[in-house]
Amino acid sequence: MRAILVKQPGGADQLYLGQAEKPEPKCNEILVKIHCFALNRMDIVQREGHYPLPPEAGPILGVEFAGVVVGTGASAQRFKPGDGVFGLAYGGAYAQFIAVDEGSVHLLGSLTMEMGSSLLECWYTAYQAVTLIGDLKAGEDILIHAASGGVGTAAIQLAKNAGARRIFVTAGSPEKLEYCRRVGATHPINYREQSFKEVVLQETNGRGVDVICDYLLASYFGDNIDSLAKDGRMSLQGAMGGPVAEQVNLLPILFKRLRIEGSTLRSRSLEYQSKLSEAFGRNVLPDIESGKLLWHIDRVFDWEDIQEAHRLMEAASFTGKIVVRVTD
Repeated sequence: MRAILVKQPGGADQLYLGQAEKPEPKCNEILVKIHCFALNRMDIVQREGHYPLPPEAGPILGVEFAGVVVGTGASAQRFKPGDGVFGLAYGGAYAQFIAVDEGSVHLLGSLTMEMGSSLLECWYTAYQAVTLIGDLKAGEDILIHAASGGVGTAAIQLAKNAGARRIFVTAGSPEKLEYCRRVGATHPINYREQSFKEVVLQETNGRGVDVICDYLLASYFGDNIDSLAKDGRMSLQGAMGGPVAEQVNLLPILFKRLRIEGSTLRSRSLEYQSKLSEAFGRNVLPDIESGKLLWHIDRVFDWEDIQEAHRLMEAASFTGKIVVRVTD
């Protein structure tokens, strides 16, 4: 089969369309002919050779996909050949075919291939951050960083659905802030011009927010701690701002009884991801299908243009998601 491969760790110019071995579905797996896959920031880190891959992942990039079932393992029962599906994998989505556990996949239903391929990594991550770790309740305040991307788009709407009183978000341009406002943010903050900590504390009369969803880690860690209210919860889902926070006062964690939890979805067990898939299918997917929850795909590329797609991801000059079509 054809697949996007990496010549050697490095920049987008190391990606090329080559040949790889076609997978065979094991016991509870299904074989999917991929029509579309979506880009995630972890793809950039893996391409550069810095991502700590889980043992289930192979060398082919990509975790989100949509396509048609073309084969099933001996014990797989949920899907049949011809079903349109979308799913999340440990890796291997930048290819014509992928074999995945059937518990990681949903029926496409009324969704397009492009839409289905772009949903799960973002919505699962946001659901973890806002609902499972953040435990956001009606009337509480939340701060969402890097909010104009896919995870932020999902997190804003989950917070709105949960009845959040104030939804603070950070982004780096007026266009991105306006996008965040359109999907439900109440207090957009341009981090290039304002201190999010000052805005949060001013708007909450010094109290702070109840929940923070953060993807920067080191660069925001101290100000995040100061921005949390008593008994606040912070979900750490990425490290775009670096891994080492220096000269941070940790005493507020004790005095304010803060709970800080990190999570990377890709390292989770198949059992955990299957349960998350069930919760998403029950609590979130119907609202996406009905249009109550909005979704935005910024660009769709042919996989012949994968280098250009990766450069757009690296430049962060997009909102929502980037999708790639697999052509024969």
